[in-house]
Amino acid sequence: MTQQEGARNPLRRKFQAKQQTLGVWVTLESPSITEAAIMMGADWICVDMEHGHLGLKEVMEHVRTVRGSNTAALVRVPSIEQGIVKRVLDIGAHGVLLPLVRGYEDLALGMSFARYPMDGVRGIGGERSVKWGMGMQDYLKDANEETLVIPLIETRQAVEDIDRILQVPGLEVIFFGPADLSATYGYLGDWEGPGVAEKILRVRETAERAGVASGIMSMNESDAQLRYGQGFNMVGLGSDLGLMIRSAESAMRRLGRETTPHLWF
Repeated sequence: MTQQEGARNPLRRKFQAKQQTLGVWVTLESPSITEAAIMMGADWICVDMEHGHLGLKEVMEHVRTVRGSNTAALVRVPSIEQGIVKRVLDIGAHGVLLPLVRGYEDLALGMSFARYPMDGVRGIGGERSVKWGMGMQDYLKDANEETLVIPLIETRQAVEDIDRILQVPGLEVIFFGPADLSATYGYLGDWEGPGVAEKILRVRETAERAGVASGIMSMNESDAQLRYGQGFNMVGLGSDLGLMIRSAESAMRRLGRETTPHLWF
């Protein structure tokens, strides 16, 4: 492994080489999770600030852990808001996932928060991304190009506006949220409600024709294999806690133990 320089993003290199990538969703505090993911060869980790309980201090430790590796650190921010986008990028994240993008305007706004002038409105700070000011010029010269801004396609409006979304300057990859997308079509609680799987594949194909990569989470190993076969460029293997639960439940079943959850809270 070689140490990353400036704002260079290892995940972008893999997209440019037409490689399919695997990643892990991080919801727990310990940076040992990210360290283990790197050692296993994960191409990316995504630290979840939208639904999880992680704050900026925990996010920083996960992002810090990828330094010198070939793994990209992404952060799913809680909202499309200038302050939080700026701060996670200042920490050194290689990109952000924007939740609940509804159309061109939402993505264009989020993109502007992640870009320095003249392409956007990101402010310049002497934080970790610029090595506390000691690597300022090295980072700034590539940051606008190297930082990934990834819209989550998880609303009906986004599906209906996908042609315009794909025209936002700087867009390189979209990521699907099947459960939220199903909910906006009236199938709350379904991973992929009736017709949603077909819509996801149609949008993926539309993105591919536009030269934009696509990502999606998988429910299990067989689903990950399916997504690979469908041509997704980013496939999430699951969350840290979800992967642990699946592995433990599988082992318990093989040993004849009951795996019915005891939900006491």
